[in-house]
Amino acid sequence: MSLRDLRRHAGQLALVGFDGHSIPAEVKSLAREFDLGGIILFARNVESAEQVAELAREAQTLAREIPLWVSVDQEGGRVARLKSPFTVWPPMITLGRSGEVALAERFARALATELKAVGISLDYTPVLDIHTNPRNPVIGDRALAETAEDVARLGSAIVRTLQAEGIAACGKHFPGHGDTSTDSHHELPVVDHPPDRLDAVELVPFKAAIDAGVASIMTAHILVPALDDERPATLSPAIVEGLLKRTLGYQGLVLSDDLEMRAIAGRYGMEEAMVAAIAAGCDAVLMCGTDHAQQAAALEAVIHAVEQEALPFKRVEDALTRHRRVKERFLRPPRPRPLTGGALRMLLGRDEHQAVAAEMARFA
Repeated sequence: MSLRDLRRHAGQLALVGFDGHSIPAEVKSLAREFDLGGIILFARNVESAEQVAELAREAQTLAREIPLWVSVDQEGGRVARLKSPFTVWPPMITLGRSGEVALAERFARALATELKAVGISLDYTPVLDIHTNPRNPVIGDRALAETAEDVARLGSAIVRTLQAEGIAACGKHFPGHGDTSTDSHHELPVVDHPPDRLDAVELVPFKAAIDAGVASIMTAHILVPALDDERPATLSPAIVEGLLKRTLGYQGLVLSDDLEMRAIAGRYGMEEAMVAAIAAGCDAVLMCGTDHAQQAAALEAVIHAVEQEALPFKRVEDALTRHRRVKERFLRPPRPRPLTGGALRMLLGRDEHQAVAAEMARFA
């Protein structure tokens, strides 16, 4: 790969957000110039199931060589961008209370079926944080359970089932956001545990997900002084490259959480944060906002950092290689086309899926 190739494909290092129910001209321009890795959908992008399916089809027209991820946070409970007529899932803590791997698998199978129907290929789930702190304002009932073993067992079942159905899963938020009392959307939380406690508790579900072949892992915007007393995990070579990739041997795609969250944006500019995240070992970043000039500037900053030898070319090559490898696993043709009309309406929220949601809700 040459520097010229890097300019043509630097966009693979990013998944971007946008406003509206179709892909705006600015995102099309980013894709033309930089070859975007994917898009992320929020409630602001969802008008109807048919419209989401059309948006997913439109996204693939932007692909240069490799399809784009069409991604979403569809966990269940309070983090669900797709509402009715999609099945409305209870929070994931219900699965932990049930203790049933079979129920977790039925949930994941139904979830994957509905996501595939509208052309979504990557879901930022499961949450692998452990609900060890009842005062945690950001995780709480999003966690699968209160013990590492239960989160590991149920989380790996969700990973395996989603991926067997063709949806790339994403374990989050590495190295563990469960025992925090602040919200990284607003400030930088601190996890003050020693390495042996992290290894025995927080890391257990991530190890299980890695063993299950999880497609991607998302970093947390948290400070873990025992591992790095200066940089949040997303920007820490010791945590991403050192712990996740070398020590735990993770070979998949490492994604940053949204770089526009205050824990990062409050301390770093977008350009500095993106370069630092890639340097730390992230293989792509999420930029979930709608400032497309800022997204373009962050990609330009990566290219400039490589040209100035401030960011090793080899690290960017590795990121692009990892990303391509995971995409080939999940996005290679023939991929099913999004459904339309009656076929789509019959599948979303169907009785079989509602029965799974009702069974989960019994444990609410």
